[in-house]
Amino acid sequence: MTMQRSRKIIHIDMDCFYAAVEMRENPSLKNKPIAVGGSPQQRGVLATCNYPARKFGLHSAMATAQALKLCPNLILLPVNMPLYKQVSSQIHQIFQRYTDIIEPLSLDEAYLDVTDCEKCSGSATWIAQEIRQAILTETQLTASAGVAPLKFLAKIASDQNKPNGQFVIKPEEVAEFVAKLPLNKIPGVGKVTTQHLHAMGLQTCHDVQKLDMNVLLRQFGKMGRRIWQFSHGIDEREVQPHRERKSVGVETTLLENITTVEQGLAVLDKLYPTLVGRIGRARPDLKLSDFHKLGVKLKFDDFQVTTLEKSAVEFGREIFDELLHKIWQRCEGRTVRLVGLHVNIPNQKADGQLSLW
Repeated sequence: MTMQRSRKIIHIDMDCFYAAVEMRENPSLKNKPIAVGGSPQQRGVLATCNYPARKFGLHSAMATAQALKLCPNLILLPVNMPLYKQVSSQIHQIFQRYTDIIEPLSLDEAYLDVTDCEKCSGSATWIAQEIRQAILTETQLTASAGVAPLKFLAKIASDQNKPNGQFVIKPEEVAEFVAKLPLNKIPGVGKVTTQHLHAMGLQTCHDVQKLDMNVLLRQFGKMGRRIWQFSHGIDEREVQPHRERKSVGVETTLLENITTVEQGLAVLDKLYPTLVGRIGRARPDLKLSDFHKLGVKLKFDDFQVTTLEKSAVEFGREIFDELLHKIWQRCEGRTVRLVGLHVNIPNQKADGQLSLW
């Protein structure tokens, strides 16, 4: 287990945030199964649901139509983004009382580095408790927290005692905690990757500790490196207050699943100009010719997602068409319910340095 400079990192995760805000606004909803999301007629999905709804097996990103089959009495509410953003801003103002090293992951989730915070006698545990209490007092909403010296462990810890709970992993507890950690608890390790790991006889981080990193690199690429490092208690990522946007994308969930690449190309007819417009708004300082890494994304009827990217190319519709033809081969008889396009934003600093040579 590699020794690193010990940091105090808190991961705050609001409990079923959108649904919790709706229950706060309308207390009569509190003990009823509710969800916030898109209409089933528009092939919508759930953004989140409350805990009574989760007892029926509902979860975020589930198709709304499927959720209503599992829970016929589900109360479906539309997304009220202006309200959620307002509450999120209120929560972030609470964070700023303790540190300015805050990395928001979404409206309801953030990392805080409180290594140098002197409040609460410098105790990250007490700081997390105080933050959660302030959120409850000022917003009437509950939050869960994870405290650890490493980012990925803080995120895992925040899920340990949900809802309205807290879990602390002290520096001296890292080695033992990591060794017992199931690999599917590592952020980013989904069902498919977990299945591959299990097929390799790997269940826990302790199993990976016996393995050469190159084995995972060959099997999983960059994700393999991350799995190996996390399994050894290595996470040198710092909490980043100003995360640069790395990509711009657009996608659409189709009203009816499609079966042919020709139908996919027709979807691109609408998505491509939307992507161009979104790029212009997100990065007006760049020309389309500055983007050289393009990608296409598909979601199948079994909700599996696949992405194909191509680098060192010239931005243009024909590249997306080419990628779509290639990625369509992965359908393997499945129909397609979602199509997406994206571009990676170039690293201008690196590009500028290269141009000097």
